[in-house]
Amino acid sequence: MHRTFHHRWQCDRTRQHQPWPPGWKGSVRRFKHSLKWRLVSLFLMLALATTVTFVVGFDVLLHGGWEGYGRPLLNNYVDMLTAEIGTPPDLEKAKTMVRRLPISIIIEGPVVNWNSHPHRVHPWQKAHQVVSGDRREWLHIRDLPDGHRIIFGLADPPPTQRLHYVTWATLAALLIFTWLAYAYVRRLFRPLDDIREGAVQFGQGDFAYRIPLRRPDELGDLTYQVNTMAGEIQHMLDAKRALLLAISHELRSPLTRARVNAELIDESEARQALLRDLGVMRDMVSDLLESERLTAGHPALQCELTDVNALIAETLDQHFAGREVHAELDPALPRWLVDRVRLKLLLRNLVDNALRHSVGATRAPVVSSALNAGGGLCLKVRDFGSGVPEEHLSQLSNAFYRADAARLRATGGVGLGLYLCRLVAQAHGGRMDFRNAAPGLEVSVHLPLAKGEPIGA
Repeated sequence: MHRTFHHRWQCDRTRQHQPWPPGWKGSVRRFKHSLKWRLVSLFLMLALATTVTFVVGFDVLLHGGWEGYGRPLLNNYVDMLTAEIGTPPDLEKAKTMVRRLPISIIIEGPVVNWNSHPHRVHPWQKAHQVVSGDRREWLHIRDLPDGHRIIFGLADPPPTQRLHYVTWATLAALLIFTWLAYAYVRRLFRPLDDIREGAVQFGQGDFAYRIPLRRPDELGDLTYQVNTMAGEIQHMLDAKRALLLAISHELRSPLTRARVNAELIDESEARQALLRDLGVMRDMVSDLLESERLTAGHPALQCELTDVNALIAETLDQHFAGREVHAELDPALPRWLVDRVRLKLLLRNLVDNALRHSVGATRAPVVSSALNAGGGLCLKVRDFGSGVPEEHLSQLSNAFYRADAARLRATGGVGLGLYLCRLVAQAHGGRMDFRNAAPGLEVSVHLPLAKGEPIGA
């Protein structure tokens, strides 16, 4: 059950980042995704259910009261009005009664025929007969001994136009109350939007970000606790970084002495293996120190206008001479404001990674350069090997992360090369993306145009 729920949650999270489909399906999906609208709909349904229950219950109660008390009293009152009009009917008394009470009177008979509201067309007049039955609550008929018939009814209802005004005013009030309810719910849940934005920032590694504390309620307490958690994580990461930096500094001197001593050993296979291992340890320490410097971002760079194509060719000739690597460079690429040393480090690590995973591949790795649609610089390094499982793509640039659980040097180093590449790209204000190119892995580095700096041809 837990695995099924987790799978459905992951599918829902994936759909949230996709564009909403057009039409009613998109509206339904937005409604299901919005907690605010679901709460407002719940309030409306609750109000509707309460109204219906009240109306039905009141109608049953009123009907029982009417049958038990109202009808007998009304019948007795109509008998009193009939007796007051008299036999034969006294027309003046009937007119006085109509002026005094909100009723209508019709007298039919051999002598007197009179209608208090001649402009009204009654249902019984339209059918040419007096209707009783279901209309008896509002229509009361009394037959007199002299052959006359007196029909009592209610006076004219309010004007129809006024009823229309009441209807539209009621609808407008309902819409206003709905909007007020949504505005209140939106304000009530605004801290959740802030917490979501904070979670995005924390997921990108910005633990210095603090979620705004808007209200001293339960969501405010949650915001405070999340900020405290972020601060503690930042403190632990700083402590870890400081420990790595201290260890790296302390290891440089013993490694240098060990390498000098190893050089004094007679030439042998063991000596060469020892020198290789010391070289690996030296490179690891250098990478750790470099990663610590790059953590500061752009201030650590020493940028200058650079011919990137020439820098790529220089890197391939200097570090990969005699190895097959193809270059597809855009000849119209302008000079770019970059840190030459750090960009060479990035290219060297990416090409080395591509060569390491090209064993048995049908084609050699390819390095390309071009301008992207936004006017930035795009560098790509692709190999044609077996690629990387999709679940590992998002973690390839993490420090010491290896998709190979065995962590063999021949298949992936120690896990610092791609991490340094990401730091170099981020220090330049860019990013690094991974995708399975089928076959092989393609790494794209996007560097934006530096604001305020001229780019010459």
